[in-house]
Amino acid sequence: MHMLNLGILAHVDAGKTSLTERLLHSAGVIDEIGSVDDGNTRTDTLALERQRGITIKSAVVSFPLDGVTVNLIDTPGHPDFIAEVERVLGVLDGVVLVISAVEGVQAQTRVLMRTLQRLRIPTLLFVNKIDRSGARHDEVLREIGARLTPAIVPMVTATGLGTRAARVIPVPAPAAAGTLDVLTGHDDVLLAAYVENTLTDALLHGSLVAQTREALVHPVYFGSAATGAGVGALLSGVQTLLPAADGDADGPVSATVFKVDRGPAGEKVAYARMFSGTLRTRDRVPFGADGAEGRITGISVFGQGTDTRADRVAAGRIARLTGLGDIRVGDAIGEPRTAYEHVFAPPTLETVVVPGPDVPRGALHLALTQLAEQDPLIGLRHDERRRETSVSLYGEVQKEVIQATLADEYGLDVGFRETTPLCVERPLGTGQAAEFIKKDPNPFLATVGLRVEPAPVGSGVAFRLEVELGAMPYAFFKAVEDTVRETLDQGLHGWQVTDCVVTMTHSGYWPRQSHAHQGFDKSMSSTGADFRGVTPLVLIEALRRAGTRVHEPMHRFRIEAPADTLGALLPVLAQLAAVPETTRNRDEACVLEGTVPAARVHALEQRLPGLTRGEGELESSFAHYAPVTHGTIPERPRTDHNPLNRKEYLLNVTRRLGG
Repeated sequence: MHMLNLGILAHVDAGKTSLTERLLHSAGVIDEIGSVDDGNTRTDTLALERQRGITIKSAVVSFPLDGVTVNLIDTPGHPDFIAEVERVLGVLDGVVLVISAVEGVQAQTRVLMRTLQRLRIPTLLFVNKIDRSGARHDEVLREIGARLTPAIVPMVTATGLGTRAARVIPVPAPAAAGTLDVLTGHDDVLLAAYVENTLTDALLHGSLVAQTREALVHPVYFGSAATGAGVGALLSGVQTLLPAADGDADGPVSATVFKVDRGPAGEKVAYARMFSGTLRTRDRVPFGADGAEGRITGISVFGQGTDTRADRVAAGRIARLTGLGDIRVGDAIGEPRTAYEHVFAPPTLETVVVPGPDVPRGALHLALTQLAEQDPLIGLRHDERRRETSVSLYGEVQKEVIQATLADEYGLDVGFRETTPLCVERPLGTGQAAEFIKKDPNPFLATVGLRVEPAPVGSGVAFRLEVELGAMPYAFFKAVEDTVRETLDQGLHGWQVTDCVVTMTHSGYWPRQSHAHQGFDKSMSSTGADFRGVTPLVLIEALRRAGTRVHEPMHRFRIEAPADTLGALLPVLAQLAAVPETTRNRDEACVLEGTVPAARVHALEQRLPGLTRGEGELESSFAHYAPVTHGTIPERPRTDHNPLNRKEYLLNVTRRLGG
């Protein structure tokens, strides 16, 4: 049986989960359609999802479609959970992007469409809610062509818009001249047939199928998930236009993990897409970046609306796997297919979790660690001295989700401090420092010299050697490099230092010493601990001499609002340190594009409706880091032994003195 792994994507409230329910009902998987408002949908299983009527975690459910088993993946629409969408994209064969016939193309729709086009994922567009008051047809098609892509092929036309009687009528294939223009732009054979007057419906359909599967064109369907109008036509498009999953079941095992959950007994459950080979229970397989091995203890595959136990899973399918205790989202199982790349920017905000009066800190630490395992873009930062834990975020809604999850699943009551931006530090110039064995004030049996230099923006951290690799055991060089990277997590102002080159300029050690008839003399022999101990002191001193500048995350924004509200909008943008770079008119609307500090995006979101009579639309995404130019330089509390204070550092680090 052919497989198709299908994603449902949309801006929040476009009707994505309702469409999922309708598709399952049309396929006979469920007898009654669940309602987002009533909180009884098949895929929104979290309590908070039911309360708020939004999707937070991706969910997998499957249904048969005329010989094709469709694994349907419902994904979040709210931009705070864009990381959840990111993990799913790499395992999909095709996508249905849902657009509201009332609201039309919205900010998140544009973000998603740009990503789908960049990844060349075959995509059908479904314009939902044609039964709602205010539903539009021609206007939405024009919006799609202007704001998403001109490469669209209308497959149906809608009648009775805005009423429960709204229906769709198939568009005759050769009838639309616009369709022919779109298809011939990528198909010379089709163009020749048109010129020679030998064009047939079969040739036109074949070109549509081929170009849809190559993500060159995007068929557009209209309908209503609430009434079922147009859903049959969409299902036909899913079956005929989107490519089936491929993969060699007899090839080497290769799978990608896109979700990690926990079972009833607390065991890890990995959701994985099989790209090649066949996995069986009790198989031992390598996984993750370090190639650790684990044994598969359980397999469940999706079919007929649920997951069932199986003894194997072959290429093309999605499975739930147990037994891989250290598995993480994004890990490859078996042979890596491709390097896992982040499609969307990492979180740029951070907040401190504040436990309630009766919350055990150990239990909170464990719960947060488990949440971070399920979401690799939720970064945890533990401060042992202050006994605090910080989490990184995309937006304010994530706070509520984390808070509700800790309460519902772990029984832990927490609050949060004010959200702050996650800054970075970059070196201003070149600085170097060194510490030598047995020369005051170095108490470590290690010689280390380091030079820090700026590097191009976006290059990260590079470590190089100016000393001979054979000058001392490789383990000592590795200890220095690992410690350099760890120390750079907290620069002179406490932020991660990036875009720099660190060069080791001096090295030295004392060889292993032993006395006659006695064992190893620790007091006269260098160890890895010596190099790990002295490296932070040398590196921080080199950073001091180089100097660093703090950079804050900036978002690129796009605001579309009524032109007559521009006068009220511009002063507020200035107050929020937003810089409009381009302004243009579109019909009766004004479109502003520019940059705004990430820390001010939430305030802009809150104020925009009042400034624009509720008609303003904001789209924002991470753009770059820029030097902090307003207010005081933000400082971040340190969580290490503070090599900025030599005396404090040496008091806190285990060390051996002289000998």
